[in-house]
Amino acid sequence: MIGLAVALLAAAAPAGEIKIHKWPCALVPQEVVTIPVVMDIGYWVHIINQDAKIKLSQVNINQYQGCADIQIQTNIDIELSCSIQPNGAVPGDWSCSVTPSMLEASGGTVELCAEVKKPDLSKTPGGSTNVNVATVSLKVVPVPSL
Repeated sequence: MIGLAVALLAAAAPAGEIKIHKWPCALVPQEVVTIPVVMDIGYWVHIINQDAKIKLSQVNINQYQGCADIQIQTNIDIELSCSIQPNGAVPGDWSCSVTPSMLEASGGTVELCAEVKKPDLSKTPGGSTNVNVATVSLKVVPVPSL
């Protein structure tokens, strides 16, 4: 009977307040109010295999190209692009590409490729291996949901 009276008194009090004359028999914590917890979620893109390298191979006498699979995690839909900066070791017509150029939130794998046409190989000694010839920058920008 006392438990019923306590429950009725507690139910009659407005939310966030408890009014009783006597605490229940067992000293049990009583829920008084619940408070929501909120936060702002920022944009997040993570390149998993940042140590990837693009190795160029000869396609024909005047063209070298190579690609690397880049693994990406993200909490937003992104558009990808790239730029390439040759360092002068092998002058030529340089370009890069990224496929696919759009990636949905949660991420996936893209193929990042580099290419040089009409390379001038006279600037580097023959027989050299793993010569750093350029740097590719992978770029991302958030896009509205795909």
